[in-house]
Amino acid sequence: MESVKDFRYKTGPEPHRQRTKAILEAHPEVCQLIGKNPWTALIILGCVIFQVVMAYFLRQQSWWWIVGLAWFVGAFPAHVLFVCIHEAAHNLIFRRRVWNIYAGIFANLPTILPSAISFKNYHLKHHAFQGVHELDADLPSRWEARLINNYFIGKALWLLFYPFFQAARVLRCREAMLIDKWVILNIVVQLAFDTAVVYFWGWKAFAYLGLSLMFSIGLHPLGARWIQEHYLVLDPDQETYSYYGPLNVINLNVGYHNEHHDMPSIPWNKLPKLRALAPEFYNSLKHHTSYTRLLFRFLFSQEISLFSRIVRKDRGNVPLSDESTPDLALLKKST
Repeated sequence: MESVKDFRYKTGPEPHRQRTKAILEAHPEVCQLIGKNPWTALIILGCVIFQVVMAYFLRQQSWWWIVGLAWFVGAFPAHVLFVCIHEAAHNLIFRRRVWNIYAGIFANLPTILPSAISFKNYHLKHHAFQGVHELDADLPSRWEARLINNYFIGKALWLLFYPFFQAARVLRCREAMLIDKWVILNIVVQLAFDTAVVYFWGWKAFAYLGLSLMFSIGLHPLGARWIQEHYLVLDPDQETYSYYGPLNVINLNVGYHNEHHDMPSIPWNKLPKLRALAPEFYNSLKHHTSYTRLLFRFLFSQEISLFSRIVRKDRGNVPLSDESTPDLALLKKST
């Protein structure tokens, strides 16, 4: 099959602001779901402790145990911590912004790469400018898509090293802060933690944490989440997809991605309630039910490549104050 050479282009704004406005008009009661969930901090604490304890007990085990447990066990708390970092990026844990920053940095510790604050800076641009190649770091770079192509081995390697491909994308993105005082704090704290793990427990303990990260967002059924969210697998015109499968129970409802983009001020535990309150807006949308099936389809189908994404050249008119909370911005305008 001939390779696709470019993304699918669309004109006009991304779909979520229009749906947010329609949902608020049809179901003003969804505003009651907006808020914070401080219990997420306890989940962060539990996952950090679990991963640190696992690293300690594996510090002298064989590499088979380290790799196997990282894939079968460690990937899950590592992924949960990534979801918690995402919640902190949207200030959905605590009322005070700075406490959310600290929560994100703390959740970052077992995932060894200092990424919590950088993720926050670039992820909010993804919400505001979805599909704009120069601003949305969730989109693959063109060189990245050409390099990987649509063959199994390329896509497998892309998933395996996904954290590094994602990090490289920030170099093309404009208007986001690459370095600020919080990024520096994140780096300093993370380097101190990583150094302590290696110094006191050795490289095997560190490797368990690193492999847990790699598998949690890479070559693993959990890694299919990155395909689920915005890749054109089920409908060439539907830009965002949700996942309604059993792993939402473990992964803090991260599969409710249409719901999250529509109302990013609703914390993870209330996203299913949003769908239940506004079923006419979600039941007709295509969605995924199996990460494992999606993973294999992505890897083996030559019809799906990194170019299977919608891109727009028009950045739209998005005020900076509305970038992370378009639902609140629309709510204020309507009251």
